[in-house]
Amino acid sequence: MKLAIILSTHTAETNWNAFRLANLSLKNGDTVTVFLAGEAVEYLKHQTDKFNIQHQVDLFLESGNGKILACETCMVFRHQESDKTCPISGMKELYALIKESDKVVTF
Repeated sequence: MKLAIILSTHTAETNWNAFRLANLSLKNGDTVTVFLAGEAVEYLKHQTDKFNIQHQVDLFLESGNGKILACETCMVFRHQESDKTCPISGMKELYALIKESDKVVTF
């Protein structure tokens, strides 16, 4: 299955759970793309000791079957630079992701 997960919040527990689901999906042989929109582009800034998002993201990226995309406009609004945990993308790619995915989940 091709799964798209769209994050639009920077709430630590929500994003931690989204990446836990993404990692479980990868373990079950799926391909997963996480798209960060709005305040979600700042997701790593809001992690806590209890909700270690970075650890989940590291597992996700190490798998080789997970991909993260981030809204460029949302990043510009927040003066944020692109990196491997928040690479620049756009609405065109989000549209293609939704169109090509078997399932789309939003958090």
